[in-house]
Amino acid sequence: MKRHISIVLLLLISTGAFAERVKVRLFAGNAISILNVSFDLGYYNIYADGNLLLEDMVGDGRSVLIKAEDKMLHVSVNDDDYGRFSSVRLEATDTACILCLNPVGYKQRTYEGNLLVNITQTGKLELINDVEFETYIAGVVQSEIYGNLSDIFRIQAIISRTWALRNMQKHRPDGFNFCDQVHCQAYNNRCIRPDIMLGAIQSSGETLTDADGHLIDTPFHSNSGGQTANSEDVWRAALPYLRSVPDTFSFRMRQSNWQKSIAKDKWLSYFQKTHKIDISNPNNVDSLLHFTQEKRKSRLLGVPLTRVRIDFQLKSTFFSVVYDSVKNVVVLMGHGYGHGVGLSQEGAIRMVGLGITYDSILLHYYTGALIHHDALTNTHYVENYVSQIAQIIEEDKQKQTQVRSKKDDWLGRLFRLRDREEREEIYIESQQDNEQDWQYEW
Repeated sequence: MKRHISIVLLLLISTGAFAERVKVRLFAGNAISILNVSFDLGYYNIYADGNLLLEDMVGDGRSVLIKAEDKMLHVSVNDDDYGRFSSVRLEATDTACILCLNPVGYKQRTYEGNLLVNITQTGKLELINDVEFETYIAGVVQSEIYGNLSDIFRIQAIISRTWALRNMQKHRPDGFNFCDQVHCQAYNNRCIRPDIMLGAIQSSGETLTDADGHLIDTPFHSNSGGQTANSEDVWRAALPYLRSVPDTFSFRMRQSNWQKSIAKDKWLSYFQKTHKIDISNPNNVDSLLHFTQEKRKSRLLGVPLTRVRIDFQLKSTFFSVVYDSVKNVVVLMGHGYGHGVGLSQEGAIRMVGLGITYDSILLHYYTGALIHHDALTNTHYVENYVSQIAQIIEEDKQKQTQVRSKKDDWLGRLFRLRDREEREEIYIESQQDNEQDWQYEW
């Protein structure tokens, strides 16, 4: 039988995590009628309505076309028509398997794990990635933050893991755990960068809790603008670990500052009509035209700034207002990007670059929180894979100018390296690598 070793799954078991696999709806905000699936690595079995559709597996060089037709799924493989079904499942035969999703009208994405395809009530395709939990977390980290230092990715992995474990049932009535939209966590691709996977694995077994050991809520945003916000200033609940803190580390980053000009009449009319502010009162007009925030405020003349942000599509609520009498406009001089609660990603990026430790950064943004290290974490196991991925990263640095093929993907290389170690083989660099290196028969 084929070998089914899962690096990330074994890591999950060793860390005592609460989930082995999750289901994530992909392209959740898009209406997809036609999907072409191709394969970058490994082989897949195709099931239709629970039955094996093809006796042979599909992989590189073959493609599966799925069309929504009359609330059914029309399936073709390499132009051979196989009929219409209510559900389709592409199931990976090993862990190092990568499939490419090409929905008509949308950019290609690649994912590991299995793909479930159903038809929605509106007659469109519903795509669900059935994937190992930590593989999902690494994909979230890649989608949510930028940078080139492993502690950046370790920080994001910890808060993304904490959020996911806390919200495992968010979409349970819909038949999956999460979607790929921002009200869950962005999940726009599998993790293709070994340095991101390195940070994710280094965080194995780590979550954020309160003093009673309960997982905390871990919101994050792009840039605080210099000061984070209290949770109750944005949402309803006042949480002790989501307190406003000074954040000078967010200065001079990509999203530190912004401006937006709005016609004076439109600005005043908005507050009058939407929020019943009396603009015949000169004091109210003066407050609306000369509003300042040296420190974060939550309201302007009693109006929640979160509402103003939404209605005018502003980057943040942390802004001051300057009146330009020549152009007859108000200029909003803003700071930061996002809701401002919890961790500022660009602040964290700056702190990592300054050499501040990942745990100090997390505790700066989540007041009084604790970093929980799962006692079941197999430290030796984690260190082994950290070392192997670090080796791959170093090899990449030495071969930056070389043209790479699909076989150069870090996942396949990691499996080949792992297999050779388990078989006590000596690696010879000139030896030809192929997929059979990690798909041999026992």
